Amino acid sequence: MPPAKKPRSQLTRDDLLGLYRQIVLMMRFEERLLAESQAGNLRGSLHLAKGQEALPAGAGKALRPDDYLTMTYRGHGYALAKGVDLGRMAAEILGRRDGLCGGQGGKMHLFDPAHGLLGANGIVAGGIPTAVGAAWSSQHQGLGRVALTVFGDGAVNQGVAMESFNMAAVWKLPVIFLCENNLYAEMTPLGRSTAETDLAHRFAGFGMTTATFDGNDVLEVYDQVALAAAACRAGKGPVFLQAMTYRTCGHYQLDPGLGYRTKEEVAEWEAKSPAHRYAGWLTKEKHTDKAGLAKLESEALAAVDQAFSFALASPEPPVDKMLAGVFV
Repeated sequence: MPPAKKPRSQLTRDDLLGLYRQIVLMMRFEERLLAESQAGNLRGSLHLAKGQEALPAGAGKALRPDDYLTMTYRGHGYALAKGVDLGRMAAEILGRRDGLCGGQGGKMHLFDPAHGLLGANGIVAGGIPTAVGAAWSSQHQGLGRVALTVFGDGAVNQGVAMESFNMAAVWKLPVIFLCENNLYAEMTPLGRSTAETDLAHRFAGFGMTTATFDGNDVLEVYDQVALAAAACRAGKGPVFLQAMTYRTCGHYQLDPGLGYRTKEEVAEWEAKSPAHRYAGWLTKEKHTDKAGLAKLESEALAAVDQAFSFALASPEPPVDKMLAGVFV
């Protein structure tokens, strides 16, 4: 029998070009965030995902608009790929009144239920049980929605994560556990915190379907998340996906990223940049040319400029509303 076609075979030329635009949009958005931080317009730590852009672009494309998403504090790209308004997200990160949460959630707590985004989370593994709950709700109500929860390799060692994995497996919930294994938990190499560095092996104990793949290949990301989503909708969930990737920037904006890894290691992964690789594939396969790529890049930059013009024009939340939404 001939091998089954991969989900990517259903993508149109516009879809393929849209994935590149999404990658570039995330890159330009985060570059602008860094510039605003350096200009003093963004307070606190800023966690970027340079080098990991293929994951949100591919995963977002593979989900339905009504599917659920939880993510980490490094999840700007996932929110964009899920359809969250660029301007309102920029305003929220800058702490402005027209942001997704009125400027009071900030970059750690992006939230937009209209697009299925059930929250970024400042707590390592904090979004995992939320996604399991959303998946249970979907199953219980027969909604057919899948929950995708994104986390790093460091989250797998958290107790609440292990409990959530087990519960999802026992109840066969429609949830995709997407681990961005970028080899470092903050600044700690994976091998110094975890005895078995192939994290997929751990999930054999849950009887869970797993896949490990190249997280810098946007089409492979799309394929794996699409297959996992189809399995979940067919009642064959949950699924654990281990995406091998690398954060080429520091843990946060003041971390040079070299005290715990070598320049050679970073350079090796920079050569595997998702944008560079995918642009090469698009031109090689004649889906576009350099001029077409430049047009997509220009469109992405214009969208980012417009978003930040909106955000910077938005006022800060009034002081008398600073405790709104805070419950004790």
